[in-house]
Amino acid sequence: MRRILLAAAAVAALAVAAAGCSTGANAVSQTAGDSNGYVAGDGKTLVFPVAERKAAPTISGATVDGGNYSLAASKGDVVVLNFWASWCAPCRLEASALESTYQATKTSGVTFVGVNSRDEKDRAQSFESDHTTYPSLFDPKGKVALRFAEVSTALPCTVIIDRSGKVAVVIRNTVTQDKLTPLIDQVSAEKS
Repeated sequence: MRRILLAAAAVAALAVAAAGCSTGANAVSQTAGDSNGYVAGDGKTLVFPVAERKAAPTISGATVDGGNYSLAASKGDVVVLNFWASWCAPCRLEASALESTYQATKTSGVTFVGVNSRDEKDRAQSFESDHTTYPSLFDPKGKVALRFAEVSTALPCTVIIDRSGKVAVVIRNTVTQDKLTPLIDQVSAEKS
């Protein structure tokens, strides 16, 4: 009888362990986090109608390269905020698409700003110098992301802020230039 109970307990433990190894379509939304606090996005793109948009929080601070940035200084521009970390594999995947989109839109009233979250400064500096030419706020404790209710702790996450300073789009997934450019164009075409 004791062997049967031990075998049943072993089978139950294996079933519980196997249930935690999801590879299905909803696996991303099941990711709880790792030692860096990484939580994968749920894959959603939220586009808010103009009448339902909320003001973006006031953010400012030191940048990864030692400068300063304030969102208020970009009022009147469409602002693309990308939350990233050097240790985030999906963030590395999307970096070239973000840089290409930045280069294609920077002369048309679109400002790109990264937000480096929960990272070490030297790693953030190395990543930024290798991948992007736009500035990134250095946010080692992840406090900037928490000010955006729609962002939370998911990485990567991209937020598009309209010319009036309101959150127009939140992408809780890796972006491509083909996906990001039409959303920027849509927000840019709006009358402020």
